Amino acid sequence: MPDQADRINTTQPHTARIWNYWLGGKDNYPVDRAAGDHIRELHPGIGDYAQADRLFLGRAVRHLVADRGIRQFLDIGTGLPTADNTHEVAQRLAPESRIVYVDNDPLVLAHARALLTSTPEGRTDYLDEDLRNVDVILEHAAKTLDLSRPVALVLLGVVIFIEDDDQAYGLVRRLMDALPSGSHLVLSHTITDPSMPDVDAAVAFWNENGTPRLTQRTPADVTRFFDGLELLEPGVVSCSRWRAEPDGDGGLPDEVAMFSGVARKA
Repeated sequence: MPDQADRINTTQPHTARIWNYWLGGKDNYPVDRAAGDHIRELHPGIGDYAQADRLFLGRAVRHLVADRGIRQFLDIGTGLPTADNTHEVAQRLAPESRIVYVDNDPLVLAHARALLTSTPEGRTDYLDEDLRNVDVILEHAAKTLDLSRPVALVLLGVVIFIEDDDQAYGLVRRLMDALPSGSHLVLSHTITDPSMPDVDAAVAFWNENGTPRLTQRTPADVTRFFDGLELLEPGVVSCSRWRAEPDGDGGLPDEVAMFSGVARKA
C-alpha cells in the first residue's frame, strides 16, 4: 500500500491543486500553475469559479445554521483547506456544530490537520475515502455525527468526477436516503451551455492533460440531483448568484459555469 507521499503525483496537474492556485493558496506545484494559467487563457473567467464556489459555500452554511438550525455537516470532496472552511463558518455561528470531511486526495490528507481544528463545544473529523464508497463514509460519519438528526450533505464540485449519470445520481440518492427528514443537500456542478463555449474548450483541455477527468452536465441535469427534495429559493442557479447580495446598482453578480442549489429532505 503506497504511503501518502507516494500517492502525490507532482508531474501531472490535479484539480484540487489548481483550485487552490486560483484561490490564491500555496498548496500547488508548477505543473498545476501552468495548467491553471493555460485554462484561464482558454476561458479567462474560470478562475472566478473557485472564488464563487467558496462564497456560495459560506452563504449556504450560514443560512443552514442560522435559519434552518442545522448543526451537522458531511462535506464530501472537501478540497484543500483554505479560508472559511465549512467548520469555521458553522462553528462561528453555532460552536457546537459537528463536521465530517471526506476526500481521497493525498494532498488534502496531508493538510487535514487544518480541517480538524474545532471549538471545544463542537467536533471535526476527516476520512480519506472515495465518494463511491457510500457505506464506508456513512459508517465513519456515524462516529461523529448523529445520523438520526438532520445533516447537511455538502457536495461541491465533486459529482463532476463521476462520469456515468446513473452512478452519479444514484450515489447522491443513497447518501440522502441514509439521512433523516430535515437534512439538506448542498451541491455545485460545472455545467455545459451553448452560451459558454469557452468553458467546453477549457474542460476538454483539462481532460486531455489533467486528473481526474471532469464531466459537465446541463443546468437541467444538475437540477435532477435534487429530485424528491424541496429546493430552496432561488433554485438551481449560478453559484455566484445563489442568495448573493445585489451590487451597488441592484444587479446580480455575473454568471459562472458552476451551478448550485440547496434543498431540504421532507
